[in-house]
Amino acid sequence: MSSRDVILGRVRRALGGPVEAPDSYATAIDRGYLREHGTRSTEQTVELLAENLADYRAIVHRATSEELPATIARLLAGHGSRTVAVPPELPEAWLAHTKTERVADDPKHTPAELDQVDSVVTACAVAVAETGTIVLDGSPNQGRRRITLVPDHHICVVRVPDQVVSSVPQALERLDPTRPLTWISGPSATSDIELDRVEGVHGPRTLEVVLVSGG
Repeated sequence: MSSRDVILGRVRRALGGPVEAPDSYATAIDRGYLREHGTRSTEQTVELLAENLADYRAIVHRATSEELPATIARLLAGHGSRTVAVPPELPEAWLAHTKTERVADDPKHTPAELDQVDSVVTACAVAVAETGTIVLDGSPNQGRRRITLVPDHHICVVRVPDQVVSSVPQALERLDPTRPLTWISGPSATSDIELDRVEGVHGPRTLEVVLVSGG
């Protein structure tokens, strides 16, 4: 018996189950846990997402699909961005109102080169209301993980309500586990032993989320 088997056996014993490993974890483990906490309408779920995003110090904006290009242009200008990283299949209309120089998502770019890029604009795969989390899966409208971790300013567009779910279990049902998933809860931050918060350590210092409705 390996150390792993001993540890898992102790866990199963503490949970009041059989000590021996089950024949199949898929069938022997109770999956009757809550899929979401409480009952919310679609509008309440979107509001909870906005609240939790803001709680994590992301900056939340609202826009209709018609307002989105102007909103993105305003955010880039407000950040003073001269360059913006663009995933290969980001909708062209999203950047129609900005003259910011576009930098294509090119695998040849080094981290040092990407560090000179001011902003990145992406779509997302799904957003989790209960945790205030945005999930990217490397799809063509989101680009490689590198372009969302190196530039200091990330603008992420979330379609509401169809890309918003209440809970992590509901998000997992929509995601492909074989894809490079990036789970983002607010701007990158860390704290030392004295709880001094430092942002932008291993990702963007500023995360702006645009909740887009209609179309």
